[in-house]
Amino acid sequence: MIKELIVKNRSYRRFYGDSPISRDTLVQLVDLARLTASGANKQPLKYLLSCDKSTNDKVFATLGWAGYLTDWPGPVESERPTGYVVVLMDKKIQMAGGADHGIAAQSILLGAVEMGLGGCLIGSINKPQLQAAMNIPEQYEIMLVIALGKPKEEVIIEEIENGQDIKYWRDENQLHHVPKRKLKDIIIQ
Repeated sequence: MIKELIVKNRSYRRFYGDSPISRDTLVQLVDLARLTASGANKQPLKYLLSCDKSTNDKVFATLGWAGYLTDWPGPVESERPTGYVVVLMDKKIQMAGGADHGIAAQSILLGAVEMGLGGCLIGSINKPQLQAAMNIPEQYEIMLVIALGKPKEEVIIEEIENGQDIKYWRDENQLHHVPKRKLKDIIIQ
């Protein structure tokens, strides 16, 4: 059921580093993105895949992990993602509407959850460093990085009242809490 997949699709930031993801798995996930809607059907997105330690280390070094967890620099080596999908826009095609990368990323993440994996969309990227480290031609603009792996953390959704803090946080047991506004508070009329 789609709601179950969406509820399980959290922003996981800690993974079992000894549980590899194959290139074939990444290709299957990108195929889901390929089949999703695209503004004016322009299909400007391209994907760079990483699932070996050396390449993963290069990608990891360019990422910011959790803006609200200011004292946490990101996962320790044994809890790092075992795969990444770098979402690129081909500047020669130009995106129509600006939503393609979000739609594609959500499709990849939902597919990952269905496979027993999890991930995190990362927009905090040192793009020049990643561009250089991965030899990404100037023709492509880095839109997002999707970190993937077998989740090692539990994420708890908590409904909040209007005006309460929306910042996610971790408790003393390292459970990750994500406040969500109530349905009644986000529907107008």
